[in-house]
Amino acid sequence: MTRMMKVLVVDDEETICVALEAWLSKEGYHVETAGSGMDALELLSQKLFDMYLVDIKMPGMDGLDLLARIRELQPDATIIMITAHGSIQTAVEAMKRGASDYLCKPFDPEALSLLMERVAATKALRDENVVLRGQLLEQQEAIFDDFIAQSEAMHAILAQIEEVAPSNAPVLITGETGVGKDLVARSIHMRSEHSFGPFVAINCGAQTESLLESELFGHERGAFTGAVKAQRGRLEMANKGTLFLDEVGEICPRMQVSLLRALEEKRITRIGGSQPIEAHFRLISATHRDLRQLMRENRFREDFYYRINVFTIHVPPLRDRREDIPVLADFFLEKYARETGKPIEGITQKGIGLLMSYPWPGNVRELRNVMERAVVLARGRMIGAEELCFVQTGAEVCDLGTLTLQEAEIRYLKAALETHGWNITRAAKQLGIDRVTLARKMKRHHIVKD
Repeated sequence: MTRMMKVLVVDDEETICVALEAWLSKEGYHVETAGSGMDALELLSQKLFDMYLVDIKMPGMDGLDLLARIRELQPDATIIMITAHGSIQTAVEAMKRGASDYLCKPFDPEALSLLMERVAATKALRDENVVLRGQLLEQQEAIFDDFIAQSEAMHAILAQIEEVAPSNAPVLITGETGVGKDLVARSIHMRSEHSFGPFVAINCGAQTESLLESELFGHERGAFTGAVKAQRGRLEMANKGTLFLDEVGEICPRMQVSLLRALEEKRITRIGGSQPIEAHFRLISATHRDLRQLMRENRFREDFYYRINVFTIHVPPLRDRREDIPVLADFFLEKYARETGKPIEGITQKGIGLLMSYPWPGNVRELRNVMERAVVLARGRMIGAEELCFVQTGAEVCDLGTLTLQEAEIRYLKAALETHGWNITRAAKQLGIDRVTLARKMKRHHIVKD
């Protein structure tokens, strides 16, 4: 990158321009020159450069004025000021106004080369950071777009994410297994001030107590049998980023004390070590357990609970937001059809009816697996009831014809209510939702007994 950089030298002394052009061209830069600030601006009206070498003392428009004009045209420009020894204070003032560095006359060619290399390396790193930040922002949007949300409940969760993400408050995400708590956590991270740091996740329910302690806090070599080398813990790895404790309800009370201390002090000590290590991170936890019930059973500490639960987001099960089922199914269908290269166009209305009538105990994770298997089994261009035969349901599947999603939901709700004599409690049980949710849906769709 350095050897292809375009450089503009601006100096009213022709000998300086000639000397710099000759030396920098020899070093592999593409160099152009201008004898005044006005000449430089005329060039800039046609093209921009990667780097500028600008003399401070010039008749007419001086270097400081040109510096300001270049900054207006090219805010991220790399500018080196050329100055005499007696004007170093002016060069320092130029750096305060945005110059990258300065070069003193008369200058040593080798010193010039080193300066150019250093400034070019800094520019390359800055440009790379810009690219990486752009890529990260694209990832942020991609993760947020993975929230396939049609229901009011999920739109409310999206609003909660937008609200809490900019803060540093610990977040507790609750909900059944498979509802997408990890996706909520990643979305909070990607929209927070920690988004340029690491997102470190650990499933606390998949580790033994001793292994979990080592995974969280790390260990020094020889700390225990088998510790043949030092290892960083997840808390240390999450420094300046986000730590996601999945299934936090599985952590034993003893470990909760250690974690609470680490959260309060923002530092940890590896097992077998004595040196404190900084650990500043955003904490997000998730659980499918009732933590308050665990507290009553003395299996979850009250102080730890209130430390991790400053802000709560509850993700409802899929059966309570059936409006999301068709759009989620379409999303997974498109994903797996693309991965397998199969020309599948969609799901039949009977297939949608089968998906809508199933209670989805495994939530979104189960739906994803069902659609992946359906794509594998598919022989035609449409996914129908045949490919979804492994979805067991006690509800009758009706042919939806050309009904809209709202009309289909109204039909299902009315059918369940009529089957149970408009008993909301029993109808809600068949539909796999609670009676409050059913009552809310009836009110929204103006469903009343004839």
